[in-house]
Amino acid sequence: MPQIIPIKDLKNTSEVSELCRNSREPIFVTKNGYGDMVIMSIEAYERDLALVDIYRKVAVAEQQISNGEVMDAEVSLRILREKYGF
Repeated sequence: MPQIIPIKDLKNTSEVSELCRNSREPIFVTKNGYGDMVIMSIEAYERDLALVDIYRKVAVAEQQISNGEVMDAEVSLRILREKYGF
């Protein structure tokens, strides 16, 4: 369940920092009862960036498969071995 805090709670920087570190999800900050911003730990941010990168690469790979841009595994391995001297 997402955590939601009012913007006035940001005055307690140590507590907010602890909350971010202990949460694996973003924390939503409200102002006058409406969503205003999102905060998260660097660890959670980097994890989310890595997931976005993986999803992007999967989307590219799926597009390549749809376009018929595929290669036999044996051919691919042979090319890699020739390139890197294995």
